[in-house]
Amino acid sequence: MIRALHALALGWADLLRPATLRLVLAGAALTIALFIGLQAAIFWALRLMVPGGFSLPWLGEVQIGPVLSWGSLALFPLMGIFVMAPVAALFSGLFAENVAAEVERRHYPLRQGVSLDFMDSLLESLAVMAAVLGVGLVALLLTPFLGPLAPALFYGANGWLLGREFFQMAARRHLSEPEARSLRRRHSGTILITGALVAVGLTVPLLNIALPLLAAAAFTHLYHRVSGSAGPDAKYPTG
Repeated sequence: MIRALHALALGWADLLRPATLRLVLAGAALTIALFIGLQAAIFWALRLMVPGGFSLPWLGEVQIGPVLSWGSLALFPLMGIFVMAPVAALFSGLFAENVAAEVERRHYPLRQGVSLDFMDSLLESLAVMAAVLGVGLVALLLTPFLGPLAPALFYGANGWLLGREFFQMAARRHLSEPEARSLRRRHSGTILITGALVAVGLTVPLLNIALPLLAAAAFTHLYHRVSGSAGPDAKYPTG
């Protein structure tokens, strides 16, 4: 738990630095633009494509399409939780490698890794987006059946997925895929806790825009700490 909190605290501090703050703002701008565009598309699709209407006393004829289109705006907060998070994971994920590189340049200048190429970063971003969207939809569908246990599913599953993806991304800058996977398994508990703490922010609209980049920074710090935990002969000793 201490390692997880420390990594997150360092990650938040890094996001406020000018070099990484620019990346956060770029990811936020892209996310908000697509989110607003999606909401507008739903609004006009309902208005134009849903035919028919009904008559009400004193109000006269009421068209169903416009009623549903305006009613769709009530879904805005729900979309902020279940849609904005995966969209943010996609766009911010494209900058995650830049954040990891900046964190290592500032904090670990003697142990800087090799950035993944653009296609690898894109595939990582798509994987995180799909995972967050999938868990959100499953949790939403199961909420009537799980009741108070639904948040536990949401945070637990997202914590595992975010921890897995972002730790793997940070480790792959230094290790082969099998080595990164082995290191992740040895520290699965700490990685799960860190991922779950990040996942809590996914349910906070607007804040969740910055969460993927926070995860990139935090798990970069976490990697450098756990990779040296085997002692002075470790491949990447801390210090």
